[in-house]
Amino acid sequence: MTVVPKLVLFLSAILLAPAALAGLDIQNWTTPQGARVYFVENHELPMLDISVDFDAGSARDSREKSGLASLTRHVMALGAGHYEERDIAEKMADVGANLGGRLDADRAGFQVRTLSGKTERTQAVDLLAAILSAPRFAAGILEREKARVIAGLQESETRPEYIGAKAFQAAIYGDHPYALNEGGELETVAKLGRDDLVAFHRSYYRAHNMAIAVMGDISRAEAEKLAAKLASGLPPGEAPSAIPPVKAMPQGKQQVIPHPATQSHLFMGLPGLKREDPDYFPLYVGNYVLGGGGFDSRLTKAIRDKKGLAYSVYSYFMPMRERGPFQIGLQTRRESTDDAVRYAHHILHAYLEEGPNEAELTQAKNNLVGGFPMRIDSNKKILEYLAVIGFYRLPLNWLDTYTAQVEAVSHDDIRRAFRARVSPAAMSTVIVGGQREGQSK
Repeated sequence: MTVVPKLVLFLSAILLAPAALAGLDIQNWTTPQGARVYFVENHELPMLDISVDFDAGSARDSREKSGLASLTRHVMALGAGHYEERDIAEKMADVGANLGGRLDADRAGFQVRTLSGKTERTQAVDLLAAILSAPRFAAGILEREKARVIAGLQESETRPEYIGAKAFQAAIYGDHPYALNEGGELETVAKLGRDDLVAFHRSYYRAHNMAIAVMGDISRAEAEKLAAKLASGLPPGEAPSAIPPVKAMPQGKQQVIPHPATQSHLFMGLPGLKREDPDYFPLYVGNYVLGGGGFDSRLTKAIRDKKGLAYSVYSYFMPMRERGPFQIGLQTRRESTDDAVRYAHHILHAYLEEGPNEAELTQAKNNLVGGFPMRIDSNKKILEYLAVIGFYRLPLNWLDTYTAQVEAVSHDDIRRAFRARVSPAAMSTVIVGGQREGQSK
């Protein structure tokens, strides 16, 4: 999987803003081909935002073909149907449209932002439909992109934050698909061929495996036609089999990876939270107090302000289809590594025992609820929330009940939820750098 910053950004996108959107009229239907659609009509701006996601993330790779999901999604947009790679870029630019994409362990997809006029949106949607249903996977382009990915992996393998994040995922997930690196490995990417991409596309880019989110300046009838167009070229197929459950690690381990960096990079945690976990809100609010609230958090106040062991320290839960990670992370001076590890464990043990105090809980709720409107300033951001609701099949009223759910969280809820999900003995620790170079236990 990818490094910590991307994980944190993804967490922010799906956790930090939804309450401000309460009251949105989210319309939902299924296309004739079987794709699920989530639509919000908004005529304030002449813009249209579209997101299409598939259950085709890196967890669908095998160890032998790690990186296949990522390479497939990327090369799909570099030539499709009767459009050459340059045609796609030029025709998107001609109508002022932007094409983007994403991939994580659970999902792979594309986003388009375009003007909502019929001419502009028709051209952008036609291009996206071709990318989804008829990618060329041209041999020359594939080899070029493989070389680019390999060069990127080689560079990443020198960076301590990448090395640590990759080792951490392997440590907490073992042989589970969530342990696979999203971008693949040097040796696996090098072996991927066109037949691999074609087979992966055929297996996972199906209408029944598709969630479409649409936000902006079109009517319901127009949105229905748009969604049907995007799904029309894909076989109905069936949704893929479920990702296996994440097995609990009975005993955590510590690994020290030598690196010449002046600071040690610390990663500690375990599998923690599924997307539909009933304790989602207690864990979310509770983590704000522990390490998710920046300068307000216990970890920051203790490790940064009181001990001076790190400039920044954080914790987060990453909700995923199966149990995503709970992680504590920080960077510290090499000579302070052991102290930082011990003190992070000390703060966590104390929090599991005590839970938040009344002032901390009140501050967390006020900040989480009061800060939401500042985070909602564009249709594009709203689109991401629709995409999350659609992909993970969350209730359509999830946004409407969000504020009440946060405000209902009690001290006892947090203490119970944390103690049920976070076992210090089961947590693994990865240190890149550290004063005990080469030691592992």
